[in-house]
Order: sequence, then C-alpha cells, then structure tokens
Amino acid sequence: MKLWGGRFEKGINENVNDFNSSIRIDKRMYKEDIKGSIAHSRMLGKENIIPEEDSQKIISGLNKILKEIEEGTLVIDDNAEDIHSFIEKTLTSYIGEEGKKLHTGRSRNDQVTLDTKLYLKKELKIVASLLLNLQEVIYDKAKRNIDTIMPGYTHMQKAQPITFAHHILAYTQMFQRDLSRLEDCYKRLDEMPLGSGALATTSYPLNRNMVAKELGFSSITYNSIDAVSDRDYAIEALSVLSMIMMHLSRFSEEIILWATNEFNFIELSDEYSTGSSIMPQKKNPDVAELVRGKTGRVYGDLITLLTVMKGLPLAYNKDMQEDKEALFDALDTVKLSLKTFTGMLDTMTINKEKMKKGAALGYTNATDVADYLVKKGLPFRNAHEIVGEIVLYCIKKKLAIDDLSLEELKNFSSLFDIDIYKAISLTTCVEERKVIGGPSSFSVELQLEILENSIIKYKEIFEKLK
Repeated sequence: MKLWGGRFEKGINENVNDFNSSIRIDKRMYKEDIKGSIAHSRMLGKENIIPEEDSQKIISGLNKILKEIEEGTLVIDDNAEDIHSFIEKTLTSYIGEEGKKLHTGRSRNDQVTLDTKLYLKKELKIVASLLLNLQEVIYDKAKRNIDTIMPGYTHMQKAQPITFAHHILAYTQMFQRDLSRLEDCYKRLDEMPLGSGALATTSYPLNRNMVAKELGFSSITYNSIDAVSDRDYAIEALSVLSMIMMHLSRFSEEIILWATNEFNFIELSDEYSTGSSIMPQKKNPDVAELVRGKTGRVYGDLITLLTVMKGLPLAYNKDMQEDKEALFDALDTVKLSLKTFTGMLDTMTINKEKMKKGAALGYTNATDVADYLVKKGLPFRNAHEIVGEIVLYCIKKKLAIDDLSLEELKNFSSLFDIDIYKAISLTTCVEERKVIGGPSSFSVELQLEILENSIIKYKEIFEKLK
C-alpha cells in the first residue's frame, strides 16, 4: 500500500506506478533521507510532539537501516515508489507502529527538498575538491614550464610569443571563478526547508532551528510555499557545472589540437589515449574528446530543469520530480570528467622545442619589431605599416624576420640597428612583457603565487562548510 492510499478505492495502474516511481533515481539519497529523518524525529521527541521513547526507538531503527544498507544486508527495493517511502515502510516493519509517527509534521514535499539540498551540499564540496586537484596539477605544470616558449594565438593564427606556463595558467583563472561560483551557490543552498510541510507548514510546534542546527544548515527558509517549490539551488548548481564543463571543453580542444602531428606540442600518455581498430598507427585523444562531447550533455541537464520549472504555478508539482535525474547526471558527469582530465593533464609530455619552433616560424615577434621602431621615435601607426611590409617580404622569401640581414632591414627603415636582433629574440619578446598579467617570468611567478594562495584559501573555505 502507498503512503497516500487511504483516499483511493482502486489500486494504481501498473504503468502509472512505474511512470510515477522515482526510486531508481533518488535511492542514492538514502543517507540524506535517514539523516534528515533522525533530526526530525529527535526534534519531535524533544518538543513532546511524540513521546520521547518513540523518538528514540525511531532513531535506533533508522540507524539500523543505515547500517544495513551500508553493509549490503538491506537492499533497496526498486519496486518502492521512492526512497522516502521505502525507508519509512522498512522502519515500521522493524519497530512496529511507532515507525508511522516519523512523518508527523512533515510532507514528502519538504522532505524531498531537504534530501536534495543535503545531497547537493555534499556533492558541491566534492566537485570543489576535484577542481582544486586540477588546479594543483596545472600549478605544477606551469612551475616547470615558465621558460617554455610557445606561440600565442588569436583567431587560431599565430600572434605573439608567450610561455606554456602563461597559457595554461589562463585556465586557472576560469577554475578560480568556478570555485567562487560553487561557494556562492552553496551559500544560497544552505537554507533548511523541513517544516514547510506540503506548502503551508503544520499546526505542530516544530522547532525548525533545532533541526537546521543538527543538519548543519546556516539558516531556515522563511516562506513555506517557496521552500517546497524552489529549485533555484539545483538550477544554479547546474549552471556552475555547465561552466566548469565549458572551461574543460575549451582546454580539451586545445589539447586535441596540440596532440596532432601538425602541432605536435604535446604527447598524451598511453594510459589516457586509445587506438584504432583498423589503423595501427593511431593514438587518439579520446579523453579530451569525450570531455568536449559530455559538455553538451551537462548543458542539456541545465536546459531540462529550466524548462521543467518555467511554467509551474506555486507550490509543488510532480514535474519537479524530474530535477534529480538531471542534477545527478550532471554531477556524475562533471566529477568523472574532472578526475579523468586531471590525470590526462598530469601525465602529458610537453614538446618544448617544438613549441619554441612554432613561435619562431609564425612571425610572432612582429609586434616587437614595431615596438622597437616606436622606441626609436617612429609613431606606432607608421611602425605598424613598415613591419607589415617586412612580414610580406619575409613570406615571399620564406624567411623569418630574424633571418633578415641588417642591410635588408635598413631598406625598410634607417632606424634599424644591430640591437634589433636582441630586441626581437623570442626570449626578449617574452621577458620584456613585465606588465602584471603578462607572459614574463616575473608575471608568471606572481600568477603562481596568487594561484597557490587561492588553492589554500578555497581548501580552507570548503573544509569549513558543513
């Protein structure tokens, strides 16, 4: 019999029962459901809403259920309607009629929201931890490649010389923003909804603050209608997860390009590559490609929940049961992507000479030639035009700017002198960009210091969150 079966004369249609059931999705929240029920039962006993001895008997039974599920001696029944009904029915079968008192003063509406929030709080901390692990790997890679020169690109065309450290540290800025968003999302998530009932609370004198404190929430919700019909916290989490995947996807796209024979900037470990069933020479960057592909899946989870919620009147509607499948899928996808991507990056080999050669052959020092002329007194716009002519000449001759003789350079401007060669060496081009945020070793060292402090800060922040 269903928890709500008293009003019905006929049993539910078998197809409707399957359609209505959420147990296969929400059973992963068994621990959160039991934890919430223990806090609720303890409060019911303390406030004399149910006898204290009944409260303790319920708590003992719930702890037994948790222990048996963890040990595998109690298997969650996939034929149950949801995890909440399974646990309550199991409790009643264990301790008798007292188990039926557990649901006093609450509805599945506020219970579901509580479970989801407890689960999401735990999961966001795990995502943050995985992001921090990735940051540490990037920090280590950057630290060892401060002097590794590579071409920087705009429009996928070689632009200016930078370093590999400077390039990958750009992604740490994205991931630091992701960590900040996770922290903000957690703060808005951290409101305890239990006690809101179906939508209008209850006539029982519930001590909601007691429950919130036991469950580690910083505050309670203050409108019962919003509390049970709100899914902003899930949508916000999905938005953050989507942005994390977008950043991973951009990074993956570059790794895929760098691993090609045409670039050959990096080589992926055999552990994080696959082969071809027909072409024996192939070494495919499948991990990076899958991260790129799975990004669309997480976007889809976000759009799913936004679409579910867009037309719902207050308060609770059954449509909202669809929130957990999208949320859980996104969490699973992001966690696995972060773990695998981090391993791939950590084991990746950098082809330093190939990167430097790529910078040398792309006229990436052309801007520095223009800057040289400006420092000699020429207006930048005039210098820009002269260097454009030099590049065109080099393209026709199939030469690098550095390959031109001083005599050839003076044909374009009498301001050129022997010091031009030092001024436009790739090392000088990089090291002279001492502006904070640039690719010089001075700037990169500062970026590394900031990143190190950020990792320490966010570790402390998420460790303190309850």
